Amino acid sequence: MGRRNAGVAATAPCAAVEPEFSKAMSDQAELFITRSRYYLQTEYRTKLRAAVDALPPDALWWRPNEQSNSVGNLLMHLAGNIRQWVVSGVGGAPDVRDRQSEFDQRAPIAVTDLVDRLEQTICDVDRMLASLSPADLHTRRTIQANDVTVLEAIYHVVEHFSMHTGQIILLAKADQADRVRFYDMVDGHPRLISEFHGRTPVHPR
Repeated sequence: MGRRNAGVAATAPCAAVEPEFSKAMSDQAELFITRSRYYLQTEYRTKLRAAVDALPPDALWWRPNEQSNSVGNLLMHLAGNIRQWVVSGVGGAPDVRDRQSEFDQRAPIAVTDLVDRLEQTICDVDRMLASLSPADLHTRRTIQANDVTVLEAIYHVVEHFSMHTGQIILLAKADQADRVRFYDMVDGHPRLISEFHGRTPVHPR
């Protein structure tokens, strides 16, 4: 009786990746980058500006208790987070962030300085995002001792920015309920107010 071949068993060939599928994935990656830029550069930025502009100066650094953050602290924290994760973490710029100082700040800083710093950082982030290709999203970075893909880093930044934007809006509405609004009714449907006109429409959720 002959001996059986002890070699590796034959396997079915891998299915070929269709060009249409590859293009679809690339299109989805481009859309992810585009929408991330929109949320940071346009929607969240405009809502933050409207909320902060509604607050009197003495409300900017008010906090309900020592375990909570003021609007001023949150503006500092957002600028620090997006610079560390995107400009430094993804883009490779030096990381000089002192995260704890963003929460420890008690002495008032002028609102114009805080907003200008955040908006400049958003512009720096936007330039970094605009330079990315779909292939870049799969590359890896180490940020805050976390091993993440570029896609994961951007996803974190967008959801983190959204969360703290919501907190700032809540604090602003609690202080100036009649001065903070974002939607008009158009043909029976809520639509973002004029600051967003001419840009990609975003519908309320």
